[in-house]
Amino acid sequence: MPSVRKTILTATLVSATALSPLAASAETITGALAKAYQYNSQLNSARAGVRVTDEGVAIAKSGWRPTVTGSANIDYTSTHGFGSTRRITTGSFGVQINQTLFDGFQTKNNVAAAESQVKASVESLRNTEENILFNAASAYMDVIRDRQVAALTEQNLQFLTEQARAARSRFEVGEGTRTDVAQADASRATAVAQLSAARATALASAATYHQIVGDEPGKLKPASPLGKLLPASLDSALAVASAEHPAILATQHLVDAAAFTVKSSEGALLPQLTASAGISDNYSHQVPGSFSNPNGTTTSADIGATLTIPIYSGGRTSAIVRQNKESLSEARIQVDVSRDQVRQALVTAWTQYISARENVDANAQVIAAAQLALNGVIEERNVGQRTTLDVLNAQNAVITAKINQASSEHDVVVASYAILSAMGRLSVDRLGLGVTKYKPEEHYNAVKDKWIGLRTPDGR
Repeated sequence: MPSVRKTILTATLVSATALSPLAASAETITGALAKAYQYNSQLNSARAGVRVTDEGVAIAKSGWRPTVTGSANIDYTSTHGFGSTRRITTGSFGVQINQTLFDGFQTKNNVAAAESQVKASVESLRNTEENILFNAASAYMDVIRDRQVAALTEQNLQFLTEQARAARSRFEVGEGTRTDVAQADASRATAVAQLSAARATALASAATYHQIVGDEPGKLKPASPLGKLLPASLDSALAVASAEHPAILATQHLVDAAAFTVKSSEGALLPQLTASAGISDNYSHQVPGSFSNPNGTTTSADIGATLTIPIYSGGRTSAIVRQNKESLSEARIQVDVSRDQVRQALVTAWTQYISARENVDANAQVIAAAQLALNGVIEERNVGQRTTLDVLNAQNAVITAKINQASSEHDVVVASYAILSAMGRLSVDRLGLGVTKYKPEEHYNAVKDKWIGLRTPDGR
């Protein structure tokens, strides 16, 4: 009896230690999110993708600018006949400048389409940032939950080991039966398998945490839900999501890009006007010389304009226009798809949040009642009014309630982050992360009007 009480007391102390806030040196959820924001490889890849899209504006603007080409050639001819040899060396060197004066507004629309693509990529990046921050928060809470489950499972194993020892001792003095011993041993063996599985799950969660955050999970502090950042009602949350979610905004910008692409392709049906100017030096040297082919250098210059009027292109231009119109229709439909996906995600997260909060309150009562029942069953078993199986069932109810509570506490926090993410507001600023915010507009402003240069803004 004293041994059993000592075991229960020890398990209670261990549980309180495992579930209590850890030392100040422990990692916080905001610290983990800040690391993910800085070091997550998927997020850094998305940022690089935006920088790639930025260059599309500079490429489109090149249609307004002149092209300059240089050319040079040299020929040497040797002719033998009638007892004489003639050697002729000729060469030319020149520069040609071409400037588009009118291209059916194709460049104008190409630039507008490229700018819309940049806006869409920025919103897609913001969506990726929110997904990564949510995944980091979820991974953080998974580690805490799975470690708690492993600790509770280990406490359960310790309790069942003591019960198996006590059942065997009572059987040896004639106060129990072989059935009691077998039931206790079976429960202990099950607890051993459960502990092994719980530890494996905790290690898997730690691996996922490392993948997303970029660091091993050390001591993690318990986290609280983002209740203060959430709206008062689901309708308010849906209104915010419809207006602010980056996935919806990205698809809207893609609609603009597709519309400008249609106009650009239609511009290929209009006349094209280009101007050109050039200068060249022509060199000739003949041995022996003759009057009909004098030696020396001549310089020539030319300037002109070319008007091209498309008449028929084999149906290619018309097909491209129709294709781009269908792409525009697809982009418009995709906006509705994004809205439906955002709404579904937000409603799901909201209902999970409400359910998890109610489960936390309910499980707290279940734990208190189950623990009281376990203590009573043990006392009754000691006076012969209960069996070992009753004690084992009561202990299983306590452990199950504690594991359910750990899951509910996990779900409340994760669902609160899910709501903020589904609203499009899971950002560095709102979370107050101590990290320098990435600003995609800095790279865009640095390259959008560049005329020349191979180095990227970061010096590569």
